[in-house]
Amino acid sequence: MKNRKDITSDDLREMWLDFYREKGHAVIPSASLIPENDPTVLFTTAGMHPLVPYLLGEPHPAGKRLADVQKCVRTGDIDEVGDSSHCTFFEMLGNWSLGDYFKQDMIRWSYEFLTSEKYLGLDPDRLAVSVFAGNEDCPRDDESAKIWIECGIKPERVFFLPKENNWWGPAGKTGPCGPDTEMFILRGEPCGADCSPACDCGHYLEIWNDVFMQYNKTAEGKFEPLARKNVDTGMGLERTLCILQGKKSVYETDLFVPVIARIEKLAAKKYGENEADTRAMRIIADHVRTSVFMIGDEKGITCSNVDQGYILRRLLRRAIRYIKQLGMNKGDITEVAAAVIKRYEKAYPELTAAADKIREEISHEEERFEKTLTSGIREFEKLCGYLVGDTVSGKACFKLYDTYGFPIEMTEELAAERGLKINRADFEKLFEEHRLKSQAGAEQRFKGGLADNTEATARLHTATHLMHRALKTVLNDENVNQKGSNITAERLRFDFTFGRALTPEELAEVEKLVNEAIQADVPVVCEEMTVDEAKAAGAVGLFASKYGEKVKVYTMGKFSKEICGGPHAARTGELGRFRIVKEQSSSAGVRRIKAVLE
Repeated sequence: MKNRKDITSDDLREMWLDFYREKGHAVIPSASLIPENDPTVLFTTAGMHPLVPYLLGEPHPAGKRLADVQKCVRTGDIDEVGDSSHCTFFEMLGNWSLGDYFKQDMIRWSYEFLTSEKYLGLDPDRLAVSVFAGNEDCPRDDESAKIWIECGIKPERVFFLPKENNWWGPAGKTGPCGPDTEMFILRGEPCGADCSPACDCGHYLEIWNDVFMQYNKTAEGKFEPLARKNVDTGMGLERTLCILQGKKSVYETDLFVPVIARIEKLAAKKYGENEADTRAMRIIADHVRTSVFMIGDEKGITCSNVDQGYILRRLLRRAIRYIKQLGMNKGDITEVAAAVIKRYEKAYPELTAAADKIREEISHEEERFEKTLTSGIREFEKLCGYLVGDTVSGKACFKLYDTYGFPIEMTEELAAERGLKINRADFEKLFEEHRLKSQAGAEQRFKGGLADNTEATARLHTATHLMHRALKTVLNDENVNQKGSNITAERLRFDFTFGRALTPEELAEVEKLVNEAIQADVPVVCEEMTVDEAKAAGAVGLFASKYGEKVKVYTMGKFSKEICGGPHAARTGELGRFRIVKEQSSSAGVRRIKAVLE
């Protein structure tokens, strides 16, 4: 085995999947960055996210033992990117037991993967673990602690921590939950005698987390033992590489080195020479990497002013701002994107296939941002005409940022050129209030949705299948394909590829066909088959690759046959009357329909 510091990201992905193949796991491909059946989050935020229906009891076509490397995006910390560890895009190494093995096997395998010379080869003396300390609802997890000690972890390195540290709650108010056990690498010296993994001094660096779903939280707040216990684990690829390669920052691992080298060349500056330039290079590398994966995703995001498109626009514009700060030229951002695509060509060849689309979208957004900057400068000039005194208020600065997308740094520069100051403190206060509101809203959306497997959402999800087929029929175009869906208990939102607005007559015909299928009251039949069998049977399945070798095909009489993993009604007659509320543009070449069931 090669020296651990020589392990690349490609090596680590392969090592992880090989390990679990040997343990009888089916390796499943990464799901899309856009959640298919969860209206409450914009992106896939964790490895377990696409597997929630199966953790809640749905049988997975690939079996009870699964492993993958999942693409994820988290945007709550965009403004923290630039330090040594924060990233908006990351990869999560994960494995699952759906009612199969439990603590005994999982903990022993975790120890084996961490310490075996065949795998990570970490020194057991550098490892510590935490387990659930217990509370009035559920007992202390002595079983996990005992297994860790039997494996070889020193008893004094096993920490019992409270619920806030070692408990995985249900996705909503009720549902599967349980204790977890976390694994840590020891770095540097402890901050004191009471130093533990609960401390944020940096001595304990988390590397892996095993979640044991063994309880069901009821509506009454009780925790009842689950008949079918699950395991859900996650190891962050970037953080693990940082540890193995002995780097102080994820931006110094092989994932980023060639990308930052391209930025250095284009900027004629050196990474690490000064804090400002280093931070700028990290932000550019992170934001362009995330943008490349968003645009190159199977559900292909484009820039817009709402939802995922808004996040993409924000990332690209922030990257362009720092590109300007480094003195780079217009068009250089596409060179950085090319370096990202090159770095990931082995693990994610779909990025290479989408390279032209990625370059075009980024170039178009750069052009649009140039116009925005022109508008922002014009508004700033107007503002100066009304200014009393020598200070631009924080409120005015925030309006330029929030309304015109004008970066505060540029406002500050323009003010300085005119001998003016800005009230940065008031701006930061308003900005922080805005950030906290946005973050709280995103968190609330997440908490409400993963458990939203209700009859109402199942009916609306079933209706999307019928509408999908009706659109293909009415528009006489089999290339009318789903680009995403967003379903709540009240309504459905369905994005599809089509180049123009639908006429009132076409919308009425779509409604008619869907309601005919509902009135027929046919059963919704689910069958498991291979992808090839599904295609041969005429099933629609744009996202089939992510389900592994076997897929679920839902058939509704002559009305619909589609590959899917979401919740469904038992019969079409349960749906009620289907009504289209609105049809509009979503982005270039993509239309959006909002509809309800009455």
